[in-house]
Amino acid sequence: VVKVLTGMRRVGKSYLLRQVRQELLRRGVAAGNICYIDKESLDFSAVRTDQDLHEVALAAWRGKRGAKALLVDEIQEIPGWERAVASLAAKRDTDIVLTGSNAHLFSSELATRLSGRYIEFPVYSLGFGEFLQFRDKSAESRDAEFKRYLRYGGLPGLHHMEWSDEVAFQYLGAIYSTIMLKDIVARHEVRDVMLLDNIARFLFDNVGKMISANRIAGYLKSQRLRVGVDTVVNYLAYFREALVSHRALRYDIKGKRLLEVNEKCYLGDTGLRHALLGYRESDLSGVLENLVYLELRRRGYTVAVGKLGDREIDFVATRENEKLYIQVAYLLATPEVVRREFSALQAVPDNYAKLVLSMDSAFGDDVEGIRWMNLVEFLLAGS
Repeated sequence: VVKVLTGMRRVGKSYLLRQVRQELLRRGVAAGNICYIDKESLDFSAVRTDQDLHEVALAAWRGKRGAKALLVDEIQEIPGWERAVASLAAKRDTDIVLTGSNAHLFSSELATRLSGRYIEFPVYSLGFGEFLQFRDKSAESRDAEFKRYLRYGGLPGLHHMEWSDEVAFQYLGAIYSTIMLKDIVARHEVRDVMLLDNIARFLFDNVGKMISANRIAGYLKSQRLRVGVDTVVNYLAYFREALVSHRALRYDIKGKRLLEVNEKCYLGDTGLRHALLGYRESDLSGVLENLVYLELRRRGYTVAVGKLGDREIDFVATRENEKLYIQVAYLLATPEVVRREFSALQAVPDNYAKLVLSMDSAFGDDVEGIRWMNLVEFLLAGS
């Protein structure tokens, strides 16, 4: 089957692809049998079409015996690539690994051409445990490191730079601009770039809050920007396609069905938000939710927002036959906050695991079978 690494730009897909190449060499695949194409390098600018891709691969393997491999980085830069991949994948001795930064491109075109013959590996920014490994720090220094993680996010490239707002936010801002201009504006021929940027700012500023296209359109009109709801819907889809944002639909726990009205938005990396809007302590609740959402996705969960009457459960996470209900709070500082967070889970009428996460260093006993866990410990438990 064809292997596909998908993820937002700069999460490390290219490096993983190079590691795949090293592993193939280690397993005995001859270097000359590995056709490696990096579409972000000018060395491969001549590979412009599906026909070019097909011919380059066949030329690289001509006269070669044994197992062969095709590795292509950022394959969405080649129009019609799926036709060449489908043709090459039919060869029994060929292994194919691709990377790409566009979710819709892969889900639609791969499903059409390679139905049942590909597997996708989503690549996310670094989890906190991975962040500590990159920093070469132990869990003993985790409090200071977690503040850096909160502020700058988990993109691997940051670990080659000075840890300061001036350097880190400039780097993150450049990545944001690349995503906006290359993955959204150029691909979708967006004419009103200012409107797109305003919608991005609204999205980034409302992480963890219920949003809808109607609400965004209403906000923009209050800012004297004329925009239709359909335009907002399209722009939100562009952000998801570029994997800069993810949505969590509402799930009716009692009716056991997904709801189409309103959703929550979470970012592919929180550092981009702070580069665009600045770091604000007052926004920590939404940022912490974002970190938990990404961690659940890394662990293979499908994540929705729970609705039970007029109550809201932050996350309903499902994985095969497993289900997990999670509430996220910054601090359980008052009896009212404790009652609010635990009572919502107490009202859920099933026996699946239920968990409250917060930044408290200690809380006490569980409440009626509902576990409390320090949020940082939860993030590290998946490492």
